[in-house]
Order: sequence, then structure tokens, then C-alpha cells
Amino acid sequence: MDLYEKIKELAAQKNISIRQLEEKLGFANATLRRWNKNKPSVDKIQAVAKFFNVSVDYLLGNEEIEVPKFSPELLEAIDNAEGYSGQPMDDHDKEIIKGLLAGYFAGKNKK
Repeated sequence: MDLYEKIKELAAQKNISIRQLEEKLGFANATLRRWNKNKPSVDKIQAVAKFFNVSVDYLLGNEEIEVPKFSPELLEAIDNAEGYSGQPMDDHDKEIIKGLLAGYFAGKNKK
């Protein structure tokens, strides 16, 4: 997965568009999309890494993020969970919940 694809994936996990990310970081419109063809500056990569709380090495493909292993019971609870409207959650929402839990457990383990 290239740099732009990783950023798209991270943005989707945070439920933010690429354009919204560019605005939050003070980047010009379509800056991130051009990273498929042009090499970005180190300070811009660092800004993206800091925003998503990942390393520059992860963004550049030099390291992987350890994906937490959830218990089968927790996965089943997430799969069967309902949204605030009482409707079943879609896969995107379930992935957001898993990401939030992963971040929570990772923070607990560092203390």
C-alpha cells in the first residue's frame, strides 16, 4: 500500500475526508492526492503522522502497526451491536468501534 492509500485508510478510520484533513493540516487542496506522483516534504509527512498518531515509518511502509487480537466474544458483541437508531451498524461503523477499542487498549497497556 502506498503513502496516499495509507492516508486514505487512516482518514476513513477517523471518518474524515481527505479534503477535511488537508484543511485541518493547512495543506492546499489536492496536496495529498499529488503524493502518488510527487514526493512530499518531510515536515508534511510528519504533520500527517502526528495527526493520526502513527509513525512516519508506518506511513512510508517501513513498519506495520500491530493489529490487536480481540476475543471472539468481543467481536461477536461488535458484530451484533446496534447503532443509536436501533438499526444494525454497517461494516464501516464496526471498524471504527474496533479502532477505538484498539486505541483504548493500547493506551492502557502503555501505563
